Amino acid sequence: MKEFDVIERFFNCKSYQRKDVIQGIGDDCAITRVPDGLNLATTTDTLISGVHFPIDTAPEAIAHKALAVNLSDLAAMGAEPAWFSLSLSLPSVDEAWLDAFSKSLFELAEYYSIQLIGGDTVNGPLSITITAQGFVPQEHALIRSGAMPGDLIYVTGTLGDAGIGLGILQGKHDVSQHCADYLVNRLNYPAPRLLAGTALRRIASACIDLSDGLVSDIKHILKASQCGAKIQVDKLPLSVALKEAVEVEDAYQSALSAGDDYELLFTVSEEQKGNLDIALASANISVTCIGQLTGLKEKLELRYEDEPYQVQRSGFEHFA
Repeated sequence: MKEFDVIERFFNCKSYQRKDVIQGIGDDCAITRVPDGLNLATTTDTLISGVHFPIDTAPEAIAHKALAVNLSDLAAMGAEPAWFSLSLSLPSVDEAWLDAFSKSLFELAEYYSIQLIGGDTVNGPLSITITAQGFVPQEHALIRSGAMPGDLIYVTGTLGDAGIGLGILQGKHDVSQHCADYLVNRLNYPAPRLLAGTALRRIASACIDLSDGLVSDIKHILKASQCGAKIQVDKLPLSVALKEAVEVEDAYQSALSAGDDYELLFTVSEEQKGNLDIALASANISVTCIGQLTGLKEKLELRYEDEPYQVQRSGFEHFA
């Protein structure tokens, strides 16, 4: 199959259709409409075989993760997803692979009401680049620079699952099948916290999604907001499967530095705590308070109960 045959068979007209897309796939550019009173949030992520996922990962998981990590970025800004474009590099045309990939991609796209509006397909090493766009009310985007000393630090969901899931695939951990299934699925099928992001718009002072590890990612907030932070490691939320799969020390190290969790880390002032509890209760969102911001600029302090705690590595970073 040639390039345009691939586009027509596997991607054109299969996506969720939105009324704000004037011209989608088929022209040199897509044409879209941004509603009054909203700003456009845009994010791009590239996933490369052997770097962001093992080379034998199922196409369904690759497609899900490629879109989900972009949706997670939109969630961290409090944006609602609208459109995305896809650039797909393929070593060859494998019709069964493309069929599974596209079905999984569009299942997630339809669930979150986001439409594929364009992109490109090329011959080369397997990689997927997605640019996603969403709407956020003017003056109410979640950013990294709004935090203040004294703000409480929260995370959604549980941490460390994806890191141990990757270790299982790499043969580093020998665990029971039910734990392995759960942890590997957390790696391959992250759940973007879009509902939490929109609920936090007028409540959180800063927000970021956890892609490279908590220790690495929180430093972006500390730098942007010129704050320090004290994290209570023993307060980090750990899943039952994670605690069953590895020793508690390995679980906390994974929660701090492994990455790929795609949960939200956000800060809330003491004055907004009551509003946070109300918003989360109505949305059925699980969050955990893990620490507090300090006035010590960019200083991150980790403590386990009453003792200082050392993390073995700071998180993932390209070119490090």
